[in-house]
Amino acid sequence: MTFHEKPNTFVSQVHLKVKDFDLSLAFYQKIIGFKVLEQTGKKAVLTTDGRTPLVTIEQPDHVVEKEPRRAGLYHYALLLPTRTDLGKVIRHLIESRYPLQGASDHLVSEALYLADPDGNGIEIYADRPASTWKWNGDEVVMTTEAMDAESVLAEAKGERWEGLPEGTVMGHIHLHVSEFEKTEEFYCKGLGFEIVCRYGGQALFISTGKYHHHIGLNTWNGVGAPAPSENSAGMKFFTVVFPNANAREQAVERLKTLGAAVTGENGVYMTKDPSGTAIELSI
Repeated sequence: MTFHEKPNTFVSQVHLKVKDFDLSLAFYQKIIGFKVLEQTGKKAVLTTDGRTPLVTIEQPDHVVEKEPRRAGLYHYALLLPTRTDLGKVIRHLIESRYPLQGASDHLVSEALYLADPDGNGIEIYADRPASTWKWNGDEVVMTTEAMDAESVLAEAKGERWEGLPEGTVMGHIHLHVSEFEKTEEFYCKGLGFEIVCRYGGQALFISTGKYHHHIGLNTWNGVGAPAPSENSAGMKFFTVVFPNANAREQAVERLKTLGAAVTGENGVYMTKDPSGTAIELSI
């Protein structure tokens, strides 16, 4: 998983606000296959390996339903170690009769799409070997075609699904944004990501280390889409990991130069992108 390790800058975890904690926890354990790393009241940190937090769910007071046509989370994406693991997930979801929103072949990866009980989008995917990715100069070639699900299922060879495998990581995050000019400036000039694909004029994919994307950005909810209300179900923030403290400090200074507010208390650095999406800056 070298694309999701230092010295790259990458997304490591997401923190979600949910409307019904018990319902969400059951979904994330039984359908997605997470284990609970720690739980206090109506908040749980979820893991696959018993050490690394990937998703945190929390039911705040006075939470309301996820609002439509807003900026913020489109989906977060869990990257499985192998295609075999993806086959086991497909069989498990078929047996669970949980509704899927799609199953796609993106050339660089094969992906399933579904949503949690609050409508937070989830992608579960496996990468094709990076040696097979095609590049046009600095842009990676991606598309959306139907997945050959039978071929992926066949990879599992009857192996049983036993939850998400330990090697699962947060592969990427895909966000609804309100516009591209300031957004591109924030993520590229500020945080230090590089553009690897411009997709149809309405989506932008960025990464470090020549990954196909650590972050996707789109205007599919409309240019000018407002940020969700503070008490709306959805994503509270996501975490970007920098290679070291110096790299983070440099990013903080660049963000401040661009006019972005950055707070740092007790070693926790937070900022917001131009669409109002909160980001934790970690090392």
